[in-house]
Amino acid sequence: MNKPTDLKGLVLDPVTNDQRYIGNSEPRHKARRLLEGQGTYVDDIQLPRMGHVVYWRSPVAHMKIGKIHIEQASKMPGVLAIVDGVKMAELCKPWVATLDHLAGMKSAPQYALAIDRACWQGEPVVAVVAETRAQAEDALQLVDVEWEELPAVVSMETALDAETPVIHPELGDNLCFTRTLDVGQVDEVFATADIVAEATFGFGRHTGVTLEPRCQIADYNPGDRRLTVYHSQQAPHMMQDLYCRQFGLSESDVHVICKDVGGSFGIKVHAYPDDFATVGLAIMLERPVKFVADRLESFTSDIHAREHRIKGRIAANKEGDILAFEIDDLTAIGPYSMFPRTSAIEGNQVVNLVGGPYKHQHYRAKLNVVFQNKTPTCQYRGVGHPIACAVTEGLVDLAAQKLQMDPLEFRKRNVIPDDAYPCSGISGIKLEVLSHEQCLRTIEKMMDYSALRKEQAELRKKGIYRGIGFATLIELTNPSPAFYGVGGARIASQDGASARLDPSGVVSILIGVGEQGQGTEGIYAQIAADAVGLSIKDVRIITGDTDVTPYGGGTWASRGAGVGGEAVLLACQALQENILKLAGAILNRPAQELSVRRGHVLDKASGEQLLPFSEIGRIGYFRTDTLPVGFSADLMVTRHYTQKEYPFIFTNGVQASYVEVDPDTGFVKLLKHWAVEDCGRVLNPMLVDEQVRGAIVQGIGGVLFEECLYDDSGLLRNGSMADYLVPMAYEMPDIEVAHVETPTQSSKLGAKGAGEAGTAGAPGAVQNAINDALAPFNTAVFDQPITCEKILKALGKV
Repeated sequence: MNKPTDLKGLVLDPVTNDQRYIGNSEPRHKARRLLEGQGTYVDDIQLPRMGHVVYWRSPVAHMKIGKIHIEQASKMPGVLAIVDGVKMAELCKPWVATLDHLAGMKSAPQYALAIDRACWQGEPVVAVVAETRAQAEDALQLVDVEWEELPAVVSMETALDAETPVIHPELGDNLCFTRTLDVGQVDEVFATADIVAEATFGFGRHTGVTLEPRCQIADYNPGDRRLTVYHSQQAPHMMQDLYCRQFGLSESDVHVICKDVGGSFGIKVHAYPDDFATVGLAIMLERPVKFVADRLESFTSDIHAREHRIKGRIAANKEGDILAFEIDDLTAIGPYSMFPRTSAIEGNQVVNLVGGPYKHQHYRAKLNVVFQNKTPTCQYRGVGHPIACAVTEGLVDLAAQKLQMDPLEFRKRNVIPDDAYPCSGISGIKLEVLSHEQCLRTIEKMMDYSALRKEQAELRKKGIYRGIGFATLIELTNPSPAFYGVGGARIASQDGASARLDPSGVVSILIGVGEQGQGTEGIYAQIAADAVGLSIKDVRIITGDTDVTPYGGGTWASRGAGVGGEAVLLACQALQENILKLAGAILNRPAQELSVRRGHVLDKASGEQLLPFSEIGRIGYFRTDTLPVGFSADLMVTRHYTQKEYPFIFTNGVQASYVEVDPDTGFVKLLKHWAVEDCGRVLNPMLVDEQVRGAIVQGIGGVLFEECLYDDSGLLRNGSMADYLVPMAYEMPDIEVAHVETPTQSSKLGAKGAGEAGTAGAPGAVQNAINDALAPFNTAVFDQPITCEKILKALGKV
């Protein structure tokens, strides 16, 4: 991995034999600052004259808003303003979150503060601003809103029934989006197949539970009519654009700053009503206003995800060849499509990805996305992948069981061969290069599969029921301009990076893709150090500031390395070229005779050190009078990168889970988990391994623990950390990670991305392991999260 010729475009001089950072387990850049408590999160920021806002939120799922009484609350100490939806609408325009290329998609206009109706429990209705958070909360208790409860649409199963109320009458029904994909001859194939297996899969709503909740400080300066927003966000330039559009500003009037961000997982890549309301309050009051969601309100105001019911079936012949898949996906998204990425994308991804790793030729999918009176859902880590993978892999196991074939052998027989690429998947997605066969061989050896099966059989004789489950997956990353731009969403598919040699010899990298805890600053430092040719300690990374970083899409879809990293690489290669040109001018030698190593310019032939970067910086900035006439010392360069060759770059992998199920209690014990991941070029093995492990833990949360539970009236029953279960260290098994590397040829770096694949595969692997353990009882559970109660019901014990 560390050979000088490994990285296209970064061939090192054989004379210098320099050590590379790319491909090595380099400690995370700037980690010491965070470990010492020196991070700067939004709630750490204190500004002069800053007010604090809290929101009166709808206490029910659907209500008509009557008169709002604020007289007593306005008299409370420290109160600066109390604002309702009518007043806010004078400043902030409503929005409709649809994408043009999702044909027929619809949603109703939404406001920063609800005006006539509130459509989910937690929708903001009234804003109270005071000098302190405590004062605002005290005043909030005296806000009296007259309201009338309206019928709530709670069940997605009945959302389209004629007798069900229509949430937004102007839309005609509760259908947001529908799509059908049919490649043909599906009915004929199922009618003539040797075996057909089918199941209904359920997926419970869950949410992100980030360590740092959603928060922001909006600061409007009336003197220069400029808005500055300190944000815990994934896409600062996207938010800058949205503020411009909603408040009638220009880009030069809006400055978005994202310093340290305490986790995101997709929760912080959307624009929320309270987000716009906070900005509107700052403009109204002409002073800074801070909003920090507390943990309780986060459960009903942060987006949810993954509420699906999918009927699926698979056809195969007696030789063991998969012939066809079919799914019918019903998903519910709350009362509005979320702005600006839309809530139909998750279901659309499921349609595109079901059956993805396999070489069948027949596929049909139906998708209905419906409105309901619950918290809006949208894009959360993996965006449809865990659902598509669990459905696909659950059906694959059922087919193997009917054929009495080993599930691993069945997968090995049916995955798209490694030498078949590039090719198109059955849903039409274009696949560049994947490695399913190699991944399956690797995991079989890692887990000592035959020995594990032998152990399982021996334990079953003793009444101990263990199961082994597999999940083969594909994950889309690095979206091209064909993803959002074609639908009219102003979300950049490109990113830019600036590389600057400072007079001291330090290189500063400025890039819009921010650090959310996943380690992007670390890989950018590694890339810069190798591409420019200096020690990693002399690299500085600046992210998340729309005033100084080049325009870009931000952090989502595992694009930090594949898009952001490529932009850093291109900028740093250009900077090295300019450094050599300047060194050549200083030394009066052709640049071709020079090379760089660890912050010095060398004689390429002898390896002799000629100039340190600090001297090049000194002359380039302060003594240009010594340079040839007409020579330009360009020590800062900017380069942009957009992935254009494919609609997406796909990663792939396989996961396996080993569990033990107690048939008397339904308790599931996770014993071991394995993952083989192909994320293209591995830039930092230690960092990638921990990304994969963290993502797997999040996937385990979805399959075993996490669910937002609602009652029949649409009220959230478990909106606190006391009742909403997230996996903790005690529940986690050892997770063993290995890698296969098939670098993408769409970039010099070759990185595909690693942030979400772990989440994509874990639910399917654990689900299949549980059902393998239950196989002696001739039952299975496909309703996630798979709880003790559901297992006992399947066993007929409750």
